[in-house]
Amino acid sequence: MIPRSVPGLDVTHDGSVLTLMLDRPERRNAIDDTMMAGLIDAMSAAGTDESVRVVVLRGAGDDFCSGADIVARNAPGGERPRAGSIQRRLPTQAHRLIPLLLETQVPVVCAVHGWAAGLGFQLALAADVCVAAADATFWEPFGERGFTPDSGATWMLPRRVGDVRARELLLLGRRLSGTEAAEWGAIHRAVPAEALTAETEAVVAQLAAGPTVALGLAKWLLHRGQASGLDDQLAQEALAMELSSRSEDFREGLTAFREKRPPEFRGR
Repeated sequence: MIPRSVPGLDVTHDGSVLTLMLDRPERRNAIDDTMMAGLIDAMSAAGTDESVRVVVLRGAGDDFCSGADIVARNAPGGERPRAGSIQRRLPTQAHRLIPLLLETQVPVVCAVHGWAAGLGFQLALAADVCVAAADATFWEPFGERGFTPDSGATWMLPRRVGDVRARELLLLGRRLSGTEAAEWGAIHRAVPAEALTAETEAVVAQLAAGPTVALGLAKWLLHRGQASGLDDQLAQEALAMELSSRSEDFREGLTAFREKRPPEFRGR
């Protein structure tokens, strides 16, 4: 069962589409502990709820996400966390969420407008398809704020944009527009701001109507391939082919091909 919304996170399950809306616009959708727990619970449920065929990440207001809300946690006058709290907390928070986005066998679509900074940038990187407004801003603020990258930035960025450009983003704090992020290969495409909703909905509709089992296994293979040798990857591809060829959608695909019509996949 898909969890309910929590303060700062609007969870909507409409048919085959699960939408996770970051809804804290007064803080540029900075993610606090409650929102993080809600995102983790929703993504965990998406991986086992067979009605979910695509997950959408959005942001309310003018921005997608300005990162984790570390300001509130370290506010002057407040009770500071004891030493070692970060390395204890991260594995159950951002460092739990990013692997879920990468590994859950359901396509994830991210729509970015305004700012996508820090963790917000990493959410976009972890999505299977990220569509951004051309005038969006992607930024890794770590160097300017005096702390080190987290939430998978040092793993995902070199694989997306290459080592040199990853250093420019993480060490020099280069900010990218949506257009530049697409040109660098950090995201999938950039569109005029007024076209963002329509473009995102088109991608979501395509994935929601696709062969969910095969798409999920293809996603799994792509992630496994980041660290696999050729022999191991070929063995995993054979396993995935075995599983996907036993799906109802595989049989529908063959039937549609023989009958020369578009397939009608049910996600099973």
